[in-house]
Order: sequence, then C-alpha cells, then structure tokens
Amino acid sequence: MFNHAFRRKRHVLLALATATAVHTVAFTAAAESTMPAGTNLNMVYEDGAFKHAPRADAHGPIGVMGDHRHHQGELMLSYRYTNMWMEGNKIGLDDVSPDKIVTTVPNRFFGQPMQSPTLRVVPTQMNMNMSMFGAMYGLTDRITLNAMLPYIDKDMSHITYKGGMGTTRLGRFSTSTDGIGDLSFGGIVGLYDSKTEDSEQHLNLLLGLSAPTGSITERGRILTPMGGAPIVRLPYAMQLGSGTWDFVPGLIYTTRTGNLSFGAQYRGNFRLEDENAEGYRLGNLHQATGWAAYEWAPWISSSLRFAYQSLGDINGMDLDISGPVQTANPDFYGGDRADLLLGVNLIGQKGVTCGHRVAADLLPAAQWSTDGDRLHLHGRLAEDPRRLLRLARSHRRDVLLPS
Repeated sequence: MFNHAFRRKRHVLLALATATAVHTVAFTAAAESTMPAGTNLNMVYEDGAFKHAPRADAHGPIGVMGDHRHHQGELMLSYRYTNMWMEGNKIGLDDVSPDKIVTTVPNRFFGQPMQSPTLRVVPTQMNMNMSMFGAMYGLTDRITLNAMLPYIDKDMSHITYKGGMGTTRLGRFSTSTDGIGDLSFGGIVGLYDSKTEDSEQHLNLLLGLSAPTGSITERGRILTPMGGAPIVRLPYAMQLGSGTWDFVPGLIYTTRTGNLSFGAQYRGNFRLEDENAEGYRLGNLHQATGWAAYEWAPWISSSLRFAYQSLGDINGMDLDISGPVQTANPDFYGGDRADLLLGVNLIGQKGVTCGHRVAADLLPAAQWSTDGDRLHLHGRLAEDPRRLLRLARSHRRDVLLPS
C-alpha cells in the first residue's frame, strides 16, 4: 500500500513539473503572437487591450473532450494528467474475496500443462497513470484539427495461491508496464453556432482516428502457484494499446443561458480491423455524458456530470496470454458502467493569468457497473482529487495549472 501511495505522489509531482514546462513554452509562444495568451472566442481584444475577461463556464467539465474550437491559425499545446486506481474484485455488483475466487471460479486454460481447474492468482490492485500530450490548430473558424499522444504507466498487484487447490497463500508479486499509447488525431467540425449577449448554443461533430502506436506485447515476471518466476506476456489490461486502427467519432451539444449551462456528448470507438497482430480485437466503446454547470463568478464555475460507457467483448485471444488469473481470460473484459462526477473550472481574469485554467473532475465513491457474472477489478477514483486531476495549457482551454 505504501508503494502505491508513493507512486501516486511521485506521478502527481512529475505531472505538475511537466505542466509547468508546457505552460512556460506555450505562454512564451503566445506572447510572441499578435493574439495574446488567453485570447479565445469568448474574449474581445481591441486596440492592444482586453475588453473583457473569459468566463469560467465557457468550457465544459475537464473530462469532456471536443467541446470547443479555435480561431483560424490559433495553436494550442496541452498536457493532461490522469490517475486511476482500482482495488478489490467484483462479480457483477457483488464484492468477492480472493479466497472465494481461487476456490470457485473456473480456469479457462484448465487442461493445458500446469493449469489448475480454478484460478490461483488474484489481482488485488491496479494503478494507471496517463500523461496526455495534445495539440489543437484552427484550420478555419469552423474546423479545428487535433492530435493526442498518451504516455501510460500501469502496475498491478497480485496474490498467488500455492498449488492447484486450497487457500494457502504462496506470496505476492507486482507487474508493471510503461510506454506510449495509441496516437489519436482528427478534427472538430462546427455544425451550428448561435450566440447573443446572454446565451449561446454550439453543436460540434468529432471525427478522429486512433493509430496502433501502443505496445500489445508487454512482458513481466510473475509468481506461479508452483513457485516459479518466469517472464511472460502480460494480460490484456496491462498492454498499452489496442493494436488496431480505430474510428473515433462523436457529437457534442452545449448551451448557456445567463450563469447556467448544459451539455451532452456521445463518443464512440469502433475497431476498423478484424484482429490485431496478436490475434484479437478489443470491444467497441460507447460513451455518453451529460452535465449542468453554474458560474458563481466570472472566475469559477462548478458542474455535476453523469457519465455512462458500454465496452464490448474482446474478440479472439492472444495465444501467448494464458494462466490461472482472471485478467488472462478475454471473457472477463467488457460491460457497462455509470459514474456521477463533480467538477470545477477556475480561470484567471487579468494579467498573465488571464485565460489560464485550473480544472478537475472528481469521482465520488458512488458508482455502479453491470457485467453479468464476469469477474473484474473494481474501479475506484477515490476521495483524493489528484486521482482525476488533468492538466493542460491553452489559449482557450484547460490550463490546469495556476500561473
């Protein structure tokens, strides 16, 4: 537990340091432009001065992507940090103990050499850190191009049980992977815009592709029920990419009247290939979210957001991934999930902080998932707000670092 806490603190400090560097570079670049830092579609710059500062609710919650576009020729560089922590196991909605798993859950690979009839290795915790580097460029006022490349760091802790049956624990071990994930790129197309002094509406179409730049052949050392410590290919959850080209479309609508704003978004991830180089294909992903936000003052707004996702089954399997552990079984992936999130947006109003944002989405403990009788690690983005803190710097968007 101490190691996991230390790793989380270390990654938060690294994220802040990286955000500071990106912030400095982007601010310097903006200062050399005829359009000062912080300028965006919700600000007026005339005669060498700002006529009014931006609104905190000009953007949706930080967890929503594609809710804004840029002026023609405007460039945004961004950095975001996300931490996700999962602990414990569930079958459907019910918690299940490691002892019960190793005595009741069948091993898909039973019948192969050295494979027990039930599972004998149980994951207990998983921690994922993602640093997302992004860029957006206004091709025209109606079309914005974007690209994002993540760097992912994962670690998973396990308990190994001795032999082929019983509840005697042999020991614990951890595996880890890190590297770049899948590169995504595409565009945001404005379908409809309407704006008055006290209200506005926007409808954007998201069109993107995901390239298979993330590794799907990561390996690590494990502890087997017989006491061995071989290096093997790690399960699907520990890989860094999909291995396939994917189509990533979306549609987002936002509206504001006075200090109250609303929004809704759909995003999909559709695999464009039957299988990747290792013989499987991840399931299609559907995500829907809706939110309401209120601006308490020009520099601060808060939001309440409902998010739902449905992930399809893995098709096929990697023949190099096997073992008496649930994460090696492709049948234990996929399912539905819903979350309720609290958000806050802060934005500087004058001086060098004008247009720079600090934003966070916080996921309380309350959440549900429905995966039938599938066994899966229980996701938890707990009380510590750093676990869903995302950092970026932009002329218009997501500067999640105080200047």
